[in-house]
Amino acid sequence: MTGPDATAPPAGGPAALPVYLTAAALARTADEGARVALVMLAAQRAGSPALGGALVAALMVPHVAAAPVAGALADTVRRRRLFHGGGVALYGVALAALAALVGRTGDLAVLALAAAAGCVAPLLTGGLTSLLGELLPKDRLTRAFSADAVSYNLAGICGPAAAAALGTAAGAALALTVLGAGATAGGLLLFALRLRPRPGPRPRRSRPRPADLLSGAALLVRDRPLRAVTWASGLGQLGVGALPVVSVLLARRYDAPWATGGLMTAFAAGALAGSLGYACRPVGEDRPERVVLWGLLATALPLAVVPWSGDVLVATALFAAAGSCTGPLFSALLASRERYAPAAVRTQVFTLGAGLKSTFAAAGAAVAGALGGLGTAPLLLGAAACQVAAAAVGRVLLTDRRTRGARPARSPVGNAPSAPAGGAAVTRNRRETEHPPVSGCPAEPMTSRESHARPT
Repeated sequence: MTGPDATAPPAGGPAALPVYLTAAALARTADEGARVALVMLAAQRAGSPALGGALVAALMVPHVAAAPVAGALADTVRRRRLFHGGGVALYGVALAALAALVGRTGDLAVLALAAAAGCVAPLLTGGLTSLLGELLPKDRLTRAFSADAVSYNLAGICGPAAAAALGTAAGAALALTVLGAGATAGGLLLFALRLRPRPGPRPRRSRPRPADLLSGAALLVRDRPLRAVTWASGLGQLGVGALPVVSVLLARRYDAPWATGGLMTAFAAGALAGSLGYACRPVGEDRPERVVLWGLLATALPLAVVPWSGDVLVATALFAAAGSCTGPLFSALLASRERYAPAAVRTQVFTLGAGLKSTFAAAGAAVAGALGGLGTAPLLLGAAACQVAAAAVGRVLLTDRRTRGARPARSPVGNAPSAPAGGAAVTRNRRETEHPPVSGCPAEPMTSRESHARPT
């Protein structure tokens, strides 16, 4: 059955991806750089590094805590262009306001403002990525997700570097203002994307129900491919989160102060190169969940060799090699979420997945800091072991057929709008017709007619 959307052109037109990538890079660079600029601003103007740490915590905690609400709202709002663009622009305005208020007004007020900005932050990461399936046809999505992974990598490199350079040369307040202006510009660019409004009447409820907030989380437990890539990539982040601490210890071991940041820069540059390479040659794009598992194993190998490198330049090259394996891994992770998440909860899946990865990375950094006295070799081997264990856990979760929940199948129309709540039965019937259930993992429980037809 072919509907009118099957032959419709992509919603965003030919310029959709460049506009999207520019907006995403600006917003994510501001998000990464704000963490450095806030600490510098609190130290320069208020003379309180403790306030800087509290501001970063207030900005970061809602990345996880607000992810279900932000995702549920994004999945129900009709005009996604206004919602996402407005949210990103407001995030930039909040950063500029913090630049003006930190050290000049009460600490509680600026902490509350930082927390409010953090509640919008899930839209800058997984929320934006979830729009790609609406903007581009299916045959362009794999390379688009690789390009989106590049925007994350660039933001991770450029954001802190720009904040530190501007904060040192002209003051942290100006640095934070410039970052906020960049995020606001990114939000305004999103208004140019021609996203189709969701069909149907405007929902009467302005806020999602508690059950709506749990639907995305339930899918990450119930669906085999999503479950495997989510928890495997999260466990792998335990090891990746430990690497900044390990870099400090390695810099002392080699008596090379530049390696404190240089090793992580090499890792990020490797990830950037890996994402670009995967964009040019997306191997395994038909089963992206398997690319995630192989990427975890490949990341472990260079990390496990670093303790025996004996030279800081060799260690730097090994960090870059490990990072290059995470580039395809991350691109395939994004493609997996798009492929297997149903439209009704797709943004929730992206925002929750991004929040879980951040949580695991933070936990890895905390554990590495607590165990720093063990030395670099045990920590590096532990980081590598996390990748191997993550791949093993992902493999088990991917092949475990005991889960009876649905395995969502992606519609062949890459930019089809999501159906309203009242059309759920139509969406389910179309999905069952076009994508038969995978053996051992039925798309829906058997109906009474099917149970009579099946021999016992």
